[in-house]
Amino acid sequence: MASAAPLKKIQEISTCMLCSNLLAHPVSLDCGHSYCNLCMWVFCTKDPLLKEFLCPQCKFPFNRNSWKHNKHLERIIEVFEQMEKMQYKAQCKAHGEKLQLLCEHDGQLICWRCEREPLHLGHSTVLVEDVCQVYKDKLQKAVAKLSDIHTECMNQKIFMTTQITEWQKEIAIRKRKVKMDFEKLHTFLCEEENLYLWRLENEEEQIVRRLRENEVKLQEKSEEIKSHIEELQATCQSSAQRLLQDAEDTLSRASAVQLEAPEALSLEVQTACDVAELYLDVKVMLRRHQVSVTLDPGTAHPALILSKDRRHVSYGSSQQNPVVLSGRFAILPCVLGCEGFTSGRHYFEVDVGEGTAWDVGVCMENVQRGLGMKQEPESGFWAIRLCTGNGYVALTSPITALQLPERPRVVGVALDYETGAVSFYNMTSGSHIFTFPKASFSDTLRPYFWVYQHSPLFLPPCNE
Repeated sequence: MASAAPLKKIQEISTCMLCSNLLAHPVSLDCGHSYCNLCMWVFCTKDPLLKEFLCPQCKFPFNRNSWKHNKHLERIIEVFEQMEKMQYKAQCKAHGEKLQLLCEHDGQLICWRCEREPLHLGHSTVLVEDVCQVYKDKLQKAVAKLSDIHTECMNQKIFMTTQITEWQKEIAIRKRKVKMDFEKLHTFLCEEENLYLWRLENEEEQIVRRLRENEVKLQEKSEEIKSHIEELQATCQSSAQRLLQDAEDTLSRASAVQLEAPEALSLEVQTACDVAELYLDVKVMLRRHQVSVTLDPGTAHPALILSKDRRHVSYGSSQQNPVVLSGRFAILPCVLGCEGFTSGRHYFEVDVGEGTAWDVGVCMENVQRGLGMKQEPESGFWAIRLCTGNGYVALTSPITALQLPERPRVVGVALDYETGAVSFYNMTSGSHIFTFPKASFSDTLRPYFWVYQHSPLFLPPCNE
């Protein structure tokens, strides 16, 4: 009988480095190293776009499917397996006898003495040699089934990769078209261009993210199937006793493997932009999102006077609202609009008339309204100002001087909550005034006004 040391040496030579099992249908590369045929196939399909690969052991380059079936090594492995079977003698722990029988009732290997004991008395038993091939055939069928599932899984993964590439190409085409259209229009349309590009990128990100999730799930399922295949192959290559010891459990787990179809996603771009149709008239474009704004007396500084319809506000000579409320502006003569914005696009207009000073914009609902109030984006304010002596400025930090070619009588305020954009327009001429750098809103925004003496503000209804 062969000694253990040579058998161990032969086993090391006959072991696949990729799966750590005996080589199954061994194939050899040009460098001389050998691997299981299935292991090499899986190794080369991890990245379906590559055409040249490196040997896992020596890094020698080889092409896909350039390996050759090593029949000589396969025969050596077959002889080794026969020697290993002769070397291995499974014995009953209770009686020391050879395990020659399979109790079909309990699915256990037993000896002839176990068969006569009460535990197995009356159970159906068969010789190991008689039933081994039956179970081996079942295991091989399970391997074939899982191989088919694995092939389908990899094909779906390749298709998913192609879908991602095609989707990104389609988005790139749409981006180029949007840019070409917007280059033909006025300065204010640059902000609209960025808005639509952001929406396309957001749409791309969402779909690609879901496609990649499908891709990851397929990769995980691929690894799971591969693991089952390797387990079944290892069981098939073991001795009869080892094969039968856990065959039923192995088959049960293998048959439970299923491949679920990935989530079907529509690859139609939802963001549509026809620049010529939508934006040749700035006023029409902005007023598609117009909302009716009224003033909130609960926030008004005590010196401010509000009309009954709450659309007109002026600075009084004495306190008109002496009651001090927690929501009022206590130091500066400011007031908020009643309307709150938490999402979407909104636009409203403010008739500033011939006023010599005013602040118009939006602010967070929870801004400071007493001492320490700072009108800047970091404190929750996005507004522009006309002030005596300094002209028009945007209340950035530090402030930004605005050079306007003509004086606006009506100021338009446009808010896009999701993109974090606050823009201002001269609605007398339909020209763009200023857009604040993109912000990230997380609270309710409300219209904001600072009213100066002799400079009343009026909020026209939507239909004017």
